Amino acid sequence: MQAAWAPQQGKMPGDSSLKMKSRVAMMRRGRSSAEGESRLDIDTSDIVLPPHIRSRLDDLFTQIEREFELLYAENLALHDEVKVLNNRLGIGEREESHEPSDSLFGVKALAKKSGSQISQKIKTTYKASTSRIVSSFKAASSGCQQVREYRGHRDGVWEVSLSKHGPQVIGTASADYTARLWCIETGSCLLQYNGHSGSVNSLRFHPSQDLVLTASGDQTSHIWRAQINLPIPFSGDFPGVHGLQKSHSSGEEEVETSEKEDAPDDIGDHEVTVVRSPVLELHGHTGVIIAADWLAGGTQVISASWDRMANLYDAETAEVINTLTGHDSELTHVCAHPAQKLVVTSSKDTTFRVWDLRDKSMQVNVFQGHTQPVTSAVFAGVDMVVSGSDDRTVKVWDLRNMRSPNTTIRTDSAVNRLAISQSSMTIAIPLDNRHVRLHDIHGVRLGRLPRNNRQGHSRMVCAATWCDDHPMCNLFTCGFDRRVFGWNVNPQSKD
Repeated sequence: MQAAWAPQQGKMPGDSSLKMKSRVAMMRRGRSSAEGESRLDIDTSDIVLPPHIRSRLDDLFTQIEREFELLYAENLALHDEVKVLNNRLGIGEREESHEPSDSLFGVKALAKKSGSQISQKIKTTYKASTSRIVSSFKAASSGCQQVREYRGHRDGVWEVSLSKHGPQVIGTASADYTARLWCIETGSCLLQYNGHSGSVNSLRFHPSQDLVLTASGDQTSHIWRAQINLPIPFSGDFPGVHGLQKSHSSGEEEVETSEKEDAPDDIGDHEVTVVRSPVLELHGHTGVIIAADWLAGGTQVISASWDRMANLYDAETAEVINTLTGHDSELTHVCAHPAQKLVVTSSKDTTFRVWDLRDKSMQVNVFQGHTQPVTSAVFAGVDMVVSGSDDRTVKVWDLRNMRSPNTTIRTDSAVNRLAISQSSMTIAIPLDNRHVRLHDIHGVRLGRLPRNNRQGHSRMVCAATWCDDHPMCNLFTCGFDRRVFGWNVNPQSKD
């Protein structure tokens, strides 16, 4: 295109039309001089075009000349518009004079230059507007504030859970082979459990007693007593707390006050209870137990393992009541319904299953919809299940309609163990990319926990749990950066 355009630089369109007219005159003579020199044997005087062809050619070349005149007029108008734009943008006449004003090339160059000026102005305006938008995002996210950090684990923290009985404390399960209980208000460690010989993968509190259930990579689940020393006074009775220094544990469990070699990091000025042995050990799996939970009422326990099975135990005798089979790959999570004997198991086979344990037939429903391993599935309300997956989606299902999810939430990273606020029906979605996103049960995005150099996780967020009625911290998160955070979250704020 440049080679074709170069010969025309510095010439007016009118010159081109004159040249075209001369060519027409030459054609009317029948041949150009060059053709005449190459074909000397032809008598050009005898060649005459038919009248209708000559008339047709005259019409065509008249139309071509008219088109060139229109093009020239349009270029002049464009040149005037460029001047107006330059005046508006403050470009001086001196800058304009450097361009050939009487050529198409000069007009195009001016148009290109003014276009770049306009583009730069648009970019500046866009940047300013996006900055205002980002500022509004930050203002909206200010409704999510980090309140407390619970420091002490020496390896990644797989799960955080909230107590359901007595004063509120949180528990954490860590890859450092320990489980810990923490005071929400002070951030201090109250109890450390050292009974497992492998990574502690999950921790759940008994619904009505001071008992804790942990699942481990050592292929066992433990039930142990949560006897703690509270550094601040609480009202009301809490079995296992008052009179702790005067009481002694049973022969099946060993409780000691903190020793130097076992003391957690940053324990503060108070004593930390160290529990070394469980009340009950639950055996029966041949692989890593990834999670375990109490069934409604607390008389039975369900555990999920990498051996592709879930075992149902009697929580008093530690006997295996039943074994749930059917998954084609390792299990990744298990959750029990808070009010009914329903259990949901998640698996790497891209499905999760809801088991009805209210009768002996143990009816099971298989939910298919994810394309990669389901990392967690939890009950929401009475008849809904929310599932998260490595396929970067969270799906909300109705137990009465298993064919397709009611809502699909798409994220920008793999989803880990999510949590549902039963009061506000807000979903906290911990992600591999260190973020925690908040959505309502209908999929509407409500916010995102802040993450920067001063607050938030620096590695993947493994799990979350809600504490709906606590005045200071209503959401807790844990991650593979060994850190546990307490947040004050306003679910209504949007980013």
